Amino acid sequence: MELELDPVELRVLGALIEKEITTPEYYPLSLNALVNACNQKSNRYPAVNYEETDVEDALERLRARGLAIRTTGAGSRVPKHSHRFTERLNPDRRETAILCELMLRGPQTVGELRTHTERMHHFDDTDEVETVLNRLMERSPDPLVMRLGRRAGEKEVRYAHLFSGVPAVTDEPAAAEEAHTPRADRIGILEGEVARLRGEIESLKAQFAQFREQFE
Repeated sequence: MELELDPVELRVLGALIEKEITTPEYYPLSLNALVNACNQKSNRYPAVNYEETDVEDALERLRARGLAIRTTGAGSRVPKHSHRFTERLNPDRRETAILCELMLRGPQTVGELRTHTERMHHFDDTDEVETVLNRLMERSPDPLVMRLGRRAGEKEVRYAHLFSGVPAVTDEPAAAEEAHTPRADRIGILEGEVARLRGEIESLKAQFAQFREQFE
């Protein structure tokens, strides 16, 4: 894999991709809005608490790789930041949603990916998710996703991105607990609704941040 991103670069890039799709009216992002997007508690694993300097340093490295750019919009004194991920790798919308989710939340099962990507793209069923995953695994010259070996006690395999090399398989308590959660339809519906509500809350936070910046 040509790209070897560290955890901070991954979180920054994933947050930029996510916000472009879910709140395009507030994209590109100011540094403050991007730090909040990286540190938000919903749809993130692991939880982090990055400082502005952490995010600024990661942005500089991403710009050097051609994955991010700094812009200054008309009438705005605050520099804004956007990604160049899609220009660099040319994924379609379905692939972008899955890759972004894997960047922000780590390895997941097909069912989890279908639920968690709902804010960015609606997949009709898990078969469609598997089709996209297979395409990402077979991508030439370098695959972008790999299938992880099933861990003891797990019924479903998980998938991980390859932007930081081959991931080490660990037994994180949070991830293991989530993997054992029954994936009944009604639970999936409830999780989708929670994700939607969280997305609306994050959108309101972004609107407030944008409003406050007008007076800074």
